Amino acid sequence: MQTTDNAQASRRRPGQWPEVREIALADLLEVLAAGLLDFRAAPLYGLGLAGIYAVGGWLLVLLLVAFDLPYLVYPLAIGFALIAPFVATGFYAVSRCLETGDPPSAQAIVRAVRAAFAGDLGWMALVTGFSLFIWVDVAAMLFFGFFGLRSFEIAELLALVFTTPMGLLFMLIGNTAGAVIALAVFSFSVVSFPMLFDRRVDFVTAMVTSVRLVRRNPRAMFVWCAIIAALIGLSLLSGLLALFAVLPLLGHASWHLYRRAVGPARVSA
Repeated sequence: MQTTDNAQASRRRPGQWPEVREIALADLLEVLAAGLLDFRAAPLYGLGLAGIYAVGGWLLVLLLVAFDLPYLVYPLAIGFALIAPFVATGFYAVSRCLETGDPPSAQAIVRAVRAAFAGDLGWMALVTGFSLFIWVDVAAMLFFGFFGLRSFEIAELLALVFTTPMGLLFMLIGNTAGAVIALAVFSFSVVSFPMLFDRRVDFVTAMVTSVRLVRRNPRAMFVWCAIIAALIGLSLLSGLLALFAVLPLLGHASWHLYRRAVGPARVSA
C-alpha cells in the first residue's frame, strides 16, 4: 500500500507534466485532413456513433417541446459543444486502432472506452457535464429575467427573441455568457479527453496540460475553437443532420491534434 501511495505521489509531482508543443495554423489543417482520412477509412463506425448522438438530440428537442420548455432547446443545443470532446471518445478508439494498424471493431471500441472510464475519464466527463448544467441554469435565469415565468408558443418565442429590442439584447447577453463558459471549458478540455483515453493520468493533470497547451498556442487554439463552433453551428442549422459528418471529422481530428500537441512527461528538477 505504501509503495502504491508513493508511486501516485511521484506521479503527481508538479514537475512531471507532459510536454506541450507549438501548434501552427497549418497543423490544424493537417489534423482535419487526418480526421477526414480516418472517417473515410472506417465510415460505418463514424456514421453509427454520430447517429447515436443525433438521434439523442432529436429526442431531447421533442421532450423539451412536449414539456413546454422550448426556451431550453437553443441553450442545450449550443451547450452540446461543451460535451463534444466526451461524446467523441468512440472516435478516439477508432483512430487509435487505425494508427496502430489494428482493424476497428465494435468489441475493440467498447473495450477501449470501458477501460478509459475505469480511469479518470469519468471524472472529466462529470466536470464538463457540470459545466453544461451551469450554462443551462444561466440561460434559464437570463430568460426568466427578460421574459418572466410565463410560457410561450414556439412561433411567439421566436418572434419575441428575433424581432424585439429586448429579445435582441437577451440574445447578445446570453450568447456572450455562453461564449465565456465555452472558452473556459474548451481551455481545460481541448486535449484532456483524448489524453485520458490514451494515458493513465489523473484528470487534473489532463486539465492542466490542456490549459498549458492553450496558453502556449493562443492563436492556433482560438482558431481551433472557432472551427469547432462553426461546424457545430452548421450542424444546428441543418437540424442536426450535419452531425453525421461533423462529429466523426472533429472526433478523429481531435485525436490527431492531441497526438501532435502533447508529448511525453518531462520531469523537472
